[in-house]
Formats: sequence, C-alpha cells, structure tokens
Amino acid sequence: LQLQAEQTCRQLVRTQEEHEQLLQAAVEQAEGLEQSLRNAEAVLVERAAQLRDAQAQLSRNKLLIEELRGENRRFAMALQAAELKQKSMEEKNQLLEEQASALKQLIGKITPASLSG
Repeated sequence: LQLQAEQTCRQLVRTQEEHEQLLQAAVEQAEGLEQSLRNAEAVLVERAAQLRDAQAQLSRNKLLIEELRGENRRFAMALQAAELKQKSMEEKNQLLEEQASALKQLIGKITPASLSG
C-alpha cells in the first residue's frame, strides 16, 4: 500500500509538473497574443491617422477644384467678353476703313476739280 501510495504521489507530482508547464506555456502564449494585439492596435491607430490625413487632404483638394472651376468659369466669361469686344473693334475698324476709302475717293474727285477750276 505504501508503495502504491508513493507511485501515486510521484504520478501526481509528474501530472502537477506537466500542468504547470502547460499553464506556463499558456501564459506565455497569452502574453504573446497580448503583445500582438497591442501591435495591431498601434498599427490601426496609425492607419486611422493616415486615413484622417488623407480625408482632410481630399477635402482640401475638392475645395481647390471648386475654386479652380470658378476661376475657369470667370476666365471663360472674360475670354468671351474679350472676343466680343475684338469682334466689335474689327467691325468698327472695317467701317472706318470703308469711310477712309470713301473719303480718299471724294478727295480724289474734289482735288482735280479744284485744280481745273
């Protein structure tokens, strides 16, 4: 009975040592998982900050695009006004050239008549 008790005791000690080793391995694994989780959280925080920065940049870009579109519309209107003014000036210039030609013809007719008279 004594021998059987000693064997059972040794077996219990071995089982307890195995359980302690398993528990230690589980604790180390849990610590490793916690560290991995902390690392993943840090990466997520960094990525979230990058996304916020990218979103802010996108908002700034959208505003800039709208400003540029407005400026483009103003330039297009100014160009159209300038083209209309140029066309008007060309028409006035054409009219002045026609008047100058008519005056030259009139002077050409008057001058020989005044010289002969």
